[in-house]
Amino acid sequence: RFQACVYFASVFQAMSCGIHYLASVFMAVTPNFVCGFPGNVSSVLFHNSSATSIEDIWTLWTSTENYIVAQLENGEIWELDQCSRSKREVGLDLAYEYKGNKSVFPCSDGFLYDDTKWKSTVVTQWDLVCDREWLAKLIQPTFMLGVLIGALIFGDIADRLGRQHVIWFTSAGQFVFGIAVAFTFDYYSFVIVRFLLAMVSSGYLVVAFVYVTEFVGIKARTWASMHVHAFFAMGIMVVALVGFLVRTWWVYQIFLSIATLPFVLCCWMLPETPFWLLSEQRYEDVQKVIDTMARWNKVSAPCKVSELCSVQQDDLASGRMGDDDTSSAKKHNILDLFCNWQIARRTITVWLIWFTGSLGYYVFSLSSVSLGGSEYLNLFLIGAVELPCYIIACVAMDKLGRRNTLIPFLILSALICVLIMFIPQDFNILIILANMAGKFSIGVAFGLIYLYTAELYPTIVRSLAVGSGSMMCRVGSVVAPFCVYLRSVWIFMPLVANVYFFQLLVGIMALLSGILTIMLPETLGKPLTNTLVEATEMGRNKKSCSEKTPPANSGAASEKIEMFGQERISADK
Repeated sequence: RFQACVYFASVFQAMSCGIHYLASVFMAVTPNFVCGFPGNVSSVLFHNSSATSIEDIWTLWTSTENYIVAQLENGEIWELDQCSRSKREVGLDLAYEYKGNKSVFPCSDGFLYDDTKWKSTVVTQWDLVCDREWLAKLIQPTFMLGVLIGALIFGDIADRLGRQHVIWFTSAGQFVFGIAVAFTFDYYSFVIVRFLLAMVSSGYLVVAFVYVTEFVGIKARTWASMHVHAFFAMGIMVVALVGFLVRTWWVYQIFLSIATLPFVLCCWMLPETPFWLLSEQRYEDVQKVIDTMARWNKVSAPCKVSELCSVQQDDLASGRMGDDDTSSAKKHNILDLFCNWQIARRTITVWLIWFTGSLGYYVFSLSSVSLGGSEYLNLFLIGAVELPCYIIACVAMDKLGRRNTLIPFLILSALICVLIMFIPQDFNILIILANMAGKFSIGVAFGLIYLYTAELYPTIVRSLAVGSGSMMCRVGSVVAPFCVYLRSVWIFMPLVANVYFFQLLVGIMALLSGILTIMLPETLGKPLTNTLVEATEMGRNKKSCSEKTPPANSGAASEKIEMFGQERISADK
């Protein structure tokens, strides 16, 4: 009962992380627009349709290459493009086609935006179009950069000051910075506050995962850790729902941030984890937490913490006399992940899977709003498809093995990406279904790579391997927005490849990752290795590795390292 309350209270806040991570898909939308009128308008002409105001023209707008002809009250006739406007020198008749002389002027009177879908976005608020368009495209990458830095900073602070304090601070920070984003006064303050919001959101996700992992028993740890992702996906679904209901960006941001408030009001009740208190030798506080758990769960503690600690200290003392593994472990660096060809090939493959998983996850999510049909429904389905994804991943990992689950889903995601390129653009439903299938398959691979990485490397470099993989993952999340934006600027590619270039990129990398994964060893049911020699031997001779008996003290070490590997699962997001 106690662990269930702690778990669901903590992962509830993970929804707000999913909310803030994907909020920009509707907040930074660029609607149809043209240059502003240089005066009062008497009539407007678009192809063969005429109107008295531009609002009546937007329903006919079909391409960015279109332009609007407007006649002012003083008789002047102007052609309004998206990033320039032209004054006709000769001719008083209002006609759409004109071959006479024109004088080109910049958009000094601002822009006119189509507000039929979105009443206001950050793009329309600060005119992030034309020569300022690149500023709009930096909104999501700078947020992901904050995610990267926040995971590093708050992960370290949580080890030093405790999980409880970081959860308090990051929860309050998500609410404060989330509301502050809605009241920023210019683009640069908006980006800075969003960067801080990304840091605390990422920090919470990392530390909350560690927090629930240290409270949940080992039998439920795989399922509990995987389903932190499920609550993140529910946050994506909330973004779609709020985006559909609220069309003004700052009101939209406030409603999204309010989702954080219930947890902020009760997070101070969550206790510190016994694992961290024990590492700080705060035995009395550990005993208080255990007694509280015992009362909630209506069980009795079998012994006192002080008795366990005395036995543990004796074991550690005897262990230090026999070897110096503890001191030697501190001397390892990232070069040890390339100590021989077997380990180096394994590292390159694992890094590629981490990068591909993160890239595919965010490419499919961010691009879902531009697939045609209802962008709100598309994003909602992209979030909903993750829920069964993690259930299948958990079952397959335990039944088929890590490698045998990873390979087919990586190759399947590659095939789906290729299939999307051959679906005609008019078949929106098929494109959306294929995009959901791609998100599903890459989600399975993305979810299980964390545990698989921890099992592939020995104790002395396991944390280093998981940490380096997590860094590659965050690099993928920073690159993903640029892959989505690339399709609008890569004018030298054929039309079909231009539209679906980012799926092609993900598909190629997923296929390559799936092929390379065949050379990785299976780790299901095998003891964790402790040295690089054992890890290398696992790749060369799977049978001898599986039959090898682990050292006597490997059980406790494996338990700690498994926990550390699981701690990193949500850091990439």
